[in-house]
Amino acid sequence: MNLKTFLVLLLSMAAVKGSAADGDTLRIVGGTVFVQPAWQLTMNSIEAKWLKQKQEYIFGGEVHFSALPCDSDAFAEDYHFPTLSIGAKLALNNGVTMRRTEDPLWGRLVPVDYDSHLGDIFSLYGSFSRPLWRRGRWQLDYTLRAGVGYGSHFYNKTDDIDNELIGSPFTIYFGAGLLVSYMFSKQWGVTAGILFGHHSNGALARPNKGENHAGPVVGLRYAPHHDELVQQRHVPHQPFNKYWYADLRLGFGGKTLLEDWQKTQFNTDPSDPDYRTEHFHLYPAYSFQANMMYRYARRWASGLGLDVYYGSYYRHVRDLDREAGKTCSHSPWSVGISAKHSVFYHNLSLDMALGVYLFRQMGASAKVIEKPYYERIGIFYSFPRLAGLRIGASVNAHFTKADLTEIIIGIPLRLSGTP
Repeated sequence: MNLKTFLVLLLSMAAVKGSAADGDTLRIVGGTVFVQPAWQLTMNSIEAKWLKQKQEYIFGGEVHFSALPCDSDAFAEDYHFPTLSIGAKLALNNGVTMRRTEDPLWGRLVPVDYDSHLGDIFSLYGSFSRPLWRRGRWQLDYTLRAGVGYGSHFYNKTDDIDNELIGSPFTIYFGAGLLVSYMFSKQWGVTAGILFGHHSNGALARPNKGENHAGPVVGLRYAPHHDELVQQRHVPHQPFNKYWYADLRLGFGGKTLLEDWQKTQFNTDPSDPDYRTEHFHLYPAYSFQANMMYRYARRWASGLGLDVYYGSYYRHVRDLDREAGKTCSHSPWSVGISAKHSVFYHNLSLDMALGVYLFRQMGASAKVIEKPYYERIGIFYSFPRLAGLRIGASVNAHFTKADLTEIIIGIPLRLSGTP
């Protein structure tokens, strides 16, 4: 069976029902297979000291789903009929190597006599691609991806001791890119562009530097509905009623400590059993959010929120500071205020926040490494039959470096407007 026959059989299956609360339909509208040569990105001068070879190759494929103009889907029309995809990719990373050489910067660390390898990573993900422009045979999209990965190699003391990028077999995956497609026939086309990808542990394991890669991508695309999307018969306007709502959320998460990593890597005697260990305690962490949001469009809501965090690990940080002779205040509580923005597509939402701490006393290391502001990004699914209850996963970060990963449960309370 050749590639064309396989794709046609796979992608011509019966239409599948989407998750829209109003009964709209998502159908299979195509697929893509792609290849990407990519390079590891060096994020700072310190990383450049031990990241040596950077070349990798990525192979993958996606099945595309979308509503069509004939489906009268208001969300789809607002986004210029986007594509939701389920994808898989394999990154061949053995060409990415790391090795520390003699340097006073490493403290008590003793260099080893071999190269560490990143290892191959297999990822499963969902993606959202929005057309920025469609005309004739051409289409320009941006794409966002989120999912999970599994790596064949990760940090360990035996044979991967300088792999500071990935500290566990399972990782969180995020990707973004810009793609242009050209249809050379009624159903088939080529796509090309540039993609960025990121895998990390979300602070659930150490090390947690994370691997970042980017490079050009080229693929073969099957899109039997391209002409219908280009012509786009007008969808009857479906009005949207703007409204205010309060959004209350509880988070239950965990994190490993950067302080433990730094101590065991650079400030522990090589004869100590904990020297450069791969075992780190996972501490529970909790959060509460009270947000006031204004949904001014079907797609968007923005507002302000109060964020409260409780870190059960503060006593351990306090003990480490005392051991190092550092005097500073410690508290399990952190309080911040943040700007919030939510992007909706039916029952799915992407939530983002940028905040500043009003109160945070997490020790000496936090004062040096953490910024006074924080970021949060998460993906959520709402259940209309449960009063709009939302469940999702979120990563809290400082200057893009993950601080903790949470499962969040929230409930929106509508304050104005009619449904």
